[in-house]
Amino acid sequence: MPLITRPIAFSLALALGGLTSTLAQAQTTEVVASGLQNAWGVAFIGEGRMLVTERPGRMRVVGADGRLGAPLAGLPAIEAGGQGGLLDVVTDRNFATNRKVYFCYSEPAASGGGNSTAMASAQLSADATRLNDVKVIFSQQPKVSSRSHFGCRIVQTGDGSLFLTLGDRYSRMNDAQTLDNHHGKVVRVNATGGAHPGNPFVGRAGALPEIWSLGHRNVQGAALSPDGRLWTSEHGPQGGDEINRPEAAKNHGWPVITFGENYGGGTIGDGITRKPGLEQPLHQWTPSMAPSGLAFVTSDRYGPAWKGSLLAGSLKFRYLSRLVIEGDRVVREEKLLPNLNQRVRDVRQGPDGFIYLLTDDRDGQLLRLLPGR
Repeated sequence: MPLITRPIAFSLALALGGLTSTLAQAQTTEVVASGLQNAWGVAFIGEGRMLVTERPGRMRVVGADGRLGAPLAGLPAIEAGGQGGLLDVVTDRNFATNRKVYFCYSEPAASGGGNSTAMASAQLSADATRLNDVKVIFSQQPKVSSRSHFGCRIVQTGDGSLFLTLGDRYSRMNDAQTLDNHHGKVVRVNATGGAHPGNPFVGRAGALPEIWSLGHRNVQGAALSPDGRLWTSEHGPQGGDEINRPEAAKNHGWPVITFGENYGGGTIGDGITRKPGLEQPLHQWTPSMAPSGLAFVTSDRYGPAWKGSLLAGSLKFRYLSRLVIEGDRVVREEKLLPNLNQRVRDVRQGPDGFIYLLTDDRDGQLLRLLPGR
């Protein structure tokens, strides 16, 4: 299938001799694949091929030529509806030898109704047509009847353990402040299941041992920085979308503090944005841009100015945000691809150094971002 290029313009400010001028550069995206229904996550499996998830409950291989394979066999039961379904997917750091993948999804209760976010491991077959040896290695507790706020981004760390982001399930937002449940949390588990022994609440009475950080609303972007630390992007309500750097036992405040407000207006709780003991976001968007997908630029493909940047997709305003990072601070934002007109659901840097975007539409696309000329 031929690649289609789409020219997009954006502005880059350059300081020359103490003066600032604005130069227009041609930024382009290539359509790698199309015809994806509500695509959610993308992972790289070598030879130019990728795994892509579709929220209705399908995982496909995208060939190096852009052709979509048939849905993989072997997926577990998935409750697709609302914001739920088959969501993120990542490959194991040793995928080249073990063909192991991890994916997360909305898991229906075995009986009695309700659902929650679950994460499973599996082995991709040699012919890339099915998932074998599927094992659920984490299941969010408790299950509730909700079609919203599943979170569900996966990040593997250097020791092979896995961070998984978990939403507050919307109706259970106050659970984000307590340790006896997984709602509104980031958890860390071993690759084979079970709490990581270094988690901050292991052995604490009344606390679930998988919890890494708390006080989150709905984290749908997560990435490791070049120095190996976890960064996340989080949906606020009406306003107050956030960039955070979750650390062990840190409380990010939801719903006690927030820069957002109730849908339709009105304060949440006491309407405060700060409180001692609760973390401030590193960056926040008001009005909400609905962030999903997060990636650091570590390749040389886009020039030295981009290296170390943090890229975040916008679902609501349909652009790509480039955040300039200095230490632990976000010092500037550049809005890219303003005419894309597609909901950016996932952002990943591929092994070839290019940035790939997934768009969440009924006829969604996998795009490759090309350097400006």
